[in-house]
Amino acid sequence: MNGTKRKAGIIGATGMVGQRFVSLLENHPWFEPAYLLASARSAGKTYGEAMAEKHASAPEYAKDMVIYDANKPEQIAGKVDFVFCAVNMKKEEIRLLEERYAKLEIPVVSNNSAHRDTRDVPMVIPEINPEHLSVIPFQRKRLGTKRGFIAVKSNCSLQSYVPLLHPLRPFGIKSAAVCTYQAISGAGKTFETMPEICDNVIPFIGGEEEKSEREPLKIWGSVLGGEIVSAAEPVITAQCVRVPVSDGHTAAIFVSFEKKPTKEEILNAWESFRGEPQTLSLPSAPRKFLQYLPEENRPQPRLDRMSGNGMAISAGRLREDTLFDYKFIGCSHNTLRGAAGGAVLLAELLAEKGYFD
Repeated sequence: MNGTKRKAGIIGATGMVGQRFVSLLENHPWFEPAYLLASARSAGKTYGEAMAEKHASAPEYAKDMVIYDANKPEQIAGKVDFVFCAVNMKKEEIRLLEERYAKLEIPVVSNNSAHRDTRDVPMVIPEINPEHLSVIPFQRKRLGTKRGFIAVKSNCSLQSYVPLLHPLRPFGIKSAAVCTYQAISGAGKTFETMPEICDNVIPFIGGEEEKSEREPLKIWGSVLGGEIVSAAEPVITAQCVRVPVSDGHTAAIFVSFEKKPTKEEILNAWESFRGEPQTLSLPSAPRKFLQYLPEENRPQPRLDRMSGNGMAISAGRLREDTLFDYKFIGCSHNTLRGAAGGAVLLAELLAEKGYFD
């Protein structure tokens, strides 16, 4: 990157993930938050006014920024280098909205699920599958664009187990079972707005188990003929539970291998793993992506979600299992690594590789 900051828009800036984008981009070394966009009812207000209505705070730099209507992308066409997108709309509406921005030659880095199944849209965890960005020229050809495209990050809960399984793939993962214990911020809620979660767990999160089983296979897939073809294996089964935790998703992971590694080999695989963001020293990349905590009662969301400024993945309690080969616990910050922070890191990777040029 040269000294000139790229201008970014934030679509859905008043929502929970959008607020994270606004705070993360304050003093970002590469990106300048130039436009904030939200629904028509927020358009015309200052960001400070909109946040006051939500009883939330706004960074000083953003308080006087006027909110634009997200459904009028023509207003910012040619004025931004790219946009982040984190909106609460129906999936088909999001799909069409993101394509409108892309067709106006505005690259879209999306936190939404609408395009995760689109075969020429890369769904990237930057440390794991940066090579999937190579489908972007084929997507541009389909959309009829020169600059515009859509790239997405994966579901937030995947961050608590897929990064820990990934370095173990050379041992031949046959099958995996995972149960995720997901924070209320993943539903855009707080304890005030979700009182039913207090002293309770809710054993259903709509669509979450299907995403948890399917999305890893796209991440581990191959680029063939301008499309991403999902991997056929391993078989993954998932259960997803909402728990009374503010931030931080925890996962209980069970895994079997074609060639069972020793415990030391698993620990070494985690310890030595470095992804492209670490090699490139991207601004949001944690220096150490994966960390193993030897204490019997770790990882815990309250203690470990902010590891690596909320961008690292924590593991613990690795041990042999009676049904699978091994079991262990994972933990990640769902609105940082799992949402806004993961999208910012993806944008940094796209910028470094020239996709915004």
